[in-house]
Amino acid sequence: MSATIRLVRKGKKNRPFFRIVAISKEKDGRGDVLEILGHYDPLPENKVIEIKEDRLQYWFSVGAKPSPTVKSLMKKKGVFIPPNVDK
Repeated sequence: MSATIRLVRKGKKNRPFFRIVAISKEKDGRGDVLEILGHYDPLPENKVIEIKEDRLQYWFSVGAKPSPTVKSLMKKKGVFIPPNVDK
C-alpha cells in the first residue's frame, strides 16, 4: 500500500480548517484516513500549525510521501524532512 501525507478540508463555508492525514493514494480522503497527524488553521492572524512529529517520522519510515502543501507547512513549522523524501 502506497501512502501519502496530505491535507483534508474540514470546517464550514468561508471558514476552512484542514487536517493533516496519512491516507492511501487510492482513497478520496473523505473519511477513510489511516491516521490524523495534525491540523492547520489558516484564518487566525498567527496561523495555527500542529503536527505530531513522532508519527510523521513513522510514516516517512514506511514510505509515505508528503504533498507539496504539507511539505511547505513542515518547513514553516521547522519539522525535519528526511532527505529521501523527494516530492
